[in-house]
Amino acid sequence: MRIYAVGGSVRDQLLGLPAGDRDYVVVGSTPQEMIDAGYRPVGADFPVFLHPHTHEEYALARTERKTGPGYHGFVFHTEPSVTLADDLRRRDLTINAIAQAEDGALTDPYGGAADIEKRMLRHVSESFAEDPVRVLRVARFAARFACLGFTVADETRALMRRMVAAGEVDHLVPERVWQELARGLMEATPSRMFEELRLCGALARILPEVDRLFGVPQAPKPHPEIDTGVHAMMVVDHAAAKGYGLRVRFAALTHDLGKGLTPQQQWPHHPRHEEASAALVDAVSERLRAPSECHQLARIVARWHGDAHQATALPPQRLLDLLDGCDALRRPERFHDFIDACSCDHHGRSGFADKPYASRGLLIGALGALQSLDYAAVAAGARAGGGNIAEAVARHKLACLQQFIKERKPA
Repeated sequence: MRIYAVGGSVRDQLLGLPAGDRDYVVVGSTPQEMIDAGYRPVGADFPVFLHPHTHEEYALARTERKTGPGYHGFVFHTEPSVTLADDLRRRDLTINAIAQAEDGALTDPYGGAADIEKRMLRHVSESFAEDPVRVLRVARFAARFACLGFTVADETRALMRRMVAAGEVDHLVPERVWQELARGLMEATPSRMFEELRLCGALARILPEVDRLFGVPQAPKPHPEIDTGVHAMMVVDHAAAKGYGLRVRFAALTHDLGKGLTPQQQWPHHPRHEEASAALVDAVSERLRAPSECHQLARIVARWHGDAHQATALPPQRLLDLLDGCDALRRPERFHDFIDACSCDHHGRSGFADKPYASRGLLIGALGALQSLDYAAVAAGARAGGGNIAEAVARHKLACLQQFIKERKPA
């Protein structure tokens, strides 16, 4: 039995990055020998075991054979005769196909260390084409390591195009697509993921609503970058730079989806794109089975971001409509995420990265004003006078915002 560390921990060590969870491959052993040594089996498709003390994952060296479409169509083969090189050959990228022995010696049969030096993402072998998830993984690694100067090898990008053309990506299940997209959105430069997916044609298959934003013009005064797709990428990268969470980044990505449906004769203007964007967010979230918290925030950002940008000039009733539409009183934490996402939309434009977002202070202040109302007293007064409680609450909220706006105006 020989044990090697493999994958990301070895790669990141060579890159000088903090190592995350360590994975191990075991060569020359059998499932029974692993169990006899105290390891606990957990793998459903192939033998994976948890270390009895550290609980780290140890997988028997294996090969695989494609038997059907998609990423489920594989038969795995494990036995003591499978070599380390055999196991490494089935991995996705050369930088992930490096093994380290317990004494620190590296086994690198496919040039992963050299590709780390070249800052190159390159597939290990043609077996890469058998698993469509790898298209998403390459795009995700491009987003993760863009800040280090990594690029995708031309031959790997060409192979990804052939996989998309062959329909392999169409067999991905929604949960797997969401998992990879969510991880990519949380990388340092999410736009690089979408750029790679566009270049190989995969974005049009898995997120056509985002793909069709590219090439759609916007009015140059508010959007000097012009292209709606470029703007979406700037917005999501700004969200990443600010360290915002997944739901804000997903909302940043999807806030303008409706502009992809605007008839060309109306370009560069996009009337009522907010409503169209909200409907598309619903469709995308349902198709990808996105978590409810991501879906709901993305929906209110899509629907209300236009009003949010005009908050300092909105009349009291329209400001109240915005706050009620976002359910701000009952969901104040989500409303703050809404403001963060809208600020990313503001800053994610050419020349606007450092320009203050005036709406932030007003929206926070307006919510605070509504939170200061004594709603129990309002309801009690309505009941005592035989009035409608909901109407009374609405009147008091409107009067509160009228006073709030009046007090904000300079004398």
